[in-house]
Amino acid sequence: MVNSAVLVVNRLYVPIHVTTVRRAFTLLYAGIAKAIDPQFQTFDFKSWAELSVIAHEEKVGLVNRAIRIPRVIALQTYDRIPRKHIRFSRINIFLRDKNTCQYCGRHFSKGELNIDHVIPRSRGGKTEWENVVCSCFDCNRRKGGETPGEANMTLIAQPRKPQLATWGRISLRGCPYEEWRPFLSWIDASYWNVELSQE
Repeated sequence: MVNSAVLVVNRLYVPIHVTTVRRAFTLLYAGIAKAIDPQFQTFDFKSWAELSVIAHEEKVGLVNRAIRIPRVIALQTYDRIPRKHIRFSRINIFLRDKNTCQYCGRHFSKGELNIDHVIPRSRGGKTEWENVVCSCFDCNRRKGGETPGEANMTLIAQPRKPQLATWGRISLRGCPYEEWRPFLSWIDASYWNVELSQE
């Protein structure tokens, strides 16, 4: 439970990051952030710890009591706005392609997919939105170091960089906690993911 996700918003309530419950409690205790409840009330660590946990399912045990888990925290002095671009990362490629192999059209879990370069890197293909797709292991082996045409395979759709307008809708469908919804008009699903190198 202490490693589950907490949404971090700036002091203007714009989502900027996702952190763990453990880190959220550290920020609360240090006075850097305040917890936000579903009624948009804010609480420092002491007042949050005093809230009743009897009817609340999400809690962690301390030495002498339990404390509710905050699902949204607001930084008290940080007011910068996150960059409005979609990071080029594995999770965002999987989101764009809807966890579907772009050669056979079958849906897979993330662990059963990899990233394939349409034009192989050995042939000068670049690691960029327009040249990478989700691929299942079988299709990736079958294609090997060839282009789709050479391997007699067809792409379901030409890979493109996603647009921010549609990206927010995709991300909201996968919103893990109801408490996050009011803060997510759009969210870059990869705030918590590493950007892929384009070299």
